[in-house]
Amino acid sequence: MLLGIDHLVIAVADPDAAAADLEAALGLAATGGGRHEKAGTFNRLVFLGDTYLELIGVWDRARATANPIGAAALAALDAGTPGLVTWAIATDDARRAVAGLREAGSSIGDALPGERVRPDGGVVRWHVAIAPPLASERPPFLIEHELGGPEWSDEARQARAAFIHPFGGRARLVGLELAVARPADVAMAFATTIGVSFRPAPGAGPGELEALVGDHSIRLVSAAPQSGPAWSPSAADPAARVGILATAGEHLLVDLCGVRFARL
Repeated sequence: MLLGIDHLVIAVADPDAAAADLEAALGLAATGGGRHEKAGTFNRLVFLGDTYLELIGVWDRARATANPIGAAALAALDAGTPGLVTWAIATDDARRAVAGLREAGSSIGDALPGERVRPDGGVVRWHVAIAPPLASERPPFLIEHELGGPEWSDEARQARAAFIHPFGGRARLVGLELAVARPADVAMAFATTIGVSFRPAPGAGPGELEALVGDHSIRLVSAAPQSGPAWSPSAADPAARVGILATAGEHLLVDLCGVRFARL
């Protein structure tokens, strides 16, 4: 079963500096992170309940190149275009999800183990299933977290749900909008690869599509220049927009790390 957006992978040159910028601009604190030893990447995490923003950097080019997520991050950084490079949808059973998708003709790969070593020495583990190559306009990957441990125990999740960010309230992710060249083609790739179906977005412009996964809205909009609501990016705007619902503070719209953040 697909549960919702799990996290967004945002490639940055310096995760610590990006985390400081995000806190200064939006009042959202990075409270986690660590190193992916096998993938050659490291990160800072901004938790929004059980969903999070992953500010990811590269510390070993060879290892990153051999890993689909690391390769996507490295490609963006080498091109001088930091920003959203891929994202993940949470599932409660990655192996079962992969089996069902393959029966329907998906090219998604096996559910493979991964881990991150936290600065305190704690280890966080998961399984991911990927249909490479990864990119912001390509289907996301699936992830199943290993419950328990320092980040996915009941205690850790309850603490995240109650966490008050520096802006003065709680926050959660409500949606992701992607500006792509051909929304209908991207929607078809999502449907055949991960089983997420899109439909015309209510109240949106021509050709704009939306899918609901768990509590999250995923919108595909045309990357061509357009007029209309501020929610829709133009060709000059970042290719991804993240909607964050905050329980306190003013509404903000901030361009940072190649992403447009809307605090609602």
